[in-house]
Amino acid sequence: MRRSRFVFVAGLHRTGTSILSRILGSHPSISAIQDAPVPENEGCYLQGAIPHTARDGRPGHYATDPAQHHTESSRFNSLETQQRLLSDWAGWFDGAKPWWLEKSPVNLTRMRLYQQLFPTAQFIVILRHPQATAAALAKWVDADPVTLVRYVLDAYDLVRTDLPFLHAAHVIRYEDLVANPDQVRKSSFAFLLLDDFDAGIRLRDGNRDYDVSDLLDAKLAERMDRWGYRPGGETTQFDPICAHPLRTVREATLSFPNSHECAISKLASEKEQKANIRQ
Repeated sequence: MRRSRFVFVAGLHRTGTSILSRILGSHPSISAIQDAPVPENEGCYLQGAIPHTARDGRPGHYATDPAQHHTESSRFNSLETQQRLLSDWAGWFDGAKPWWLEKSPVNLTRMRLYQQLFPTAQFIVILRHPQATAAALAKWVDADPVTLVRYVLDAYDLVRTDLPFLHAAHVIRYEDLVANPDQVRKSSFAFLLLDDFDAGIRLRDGNRDYDVSDLLDAKLAERMDRWGYRPGGETTQFDPICAHPLRTVREATLSFPNSHECAISKLASEKEQKANIRQ
């Protein structure tokens, strides 16, 4: 019987999912897809259970496409889908390792479905400053900066909506990863109940590649502030979010950065509200 558990890395294109996956995948207890004949070793291209083409995961579009948001009510919430995913993916992982890491941008809109298919799965979501993300996406997408910033924020709002439904989810920021790599790396491994492992992967702040304006619509600026972002590429204090059934894991995950109690209590409150609605 398969004993490995999935950890899904989720995030928009150009937000740091690849570098985060390299860091996590370097751990001796984590197996990640490597040398696959698909873009960025993304597992969404290596399976046939959920139809996926380049059009389904279009940068700047997929995260706000209702057809790409798969939840508990998805038609793919079935034993057949689960078995097909396992069959298609198994050959890319080392069955002797306790964790199988799959990284695809579309994971951001499939977390609730994947939790149904793989109840022991855990999710690590990475965010990046909306203006920096928009500037990076502009190389691939023909849209104005404001439209792309709005797209990023709409995607983050979707994450906020989905989080209360997830049993085990950890949300971090790209900016914190490059500024404090040791802390973020340790907390991410703690989330998976693993000891820290430093593979010596060097990081650079990609946000410095983009000159973004400090003039932004007040409503968009207010929405950014919820995630600790301000116009002009500025960041403020952000409390990483960690949901996990075990209190010891939550405490270990959040013991590295400071001041995370608000994030935990807020997520717990949202979970209670969702439970009351379902009842």
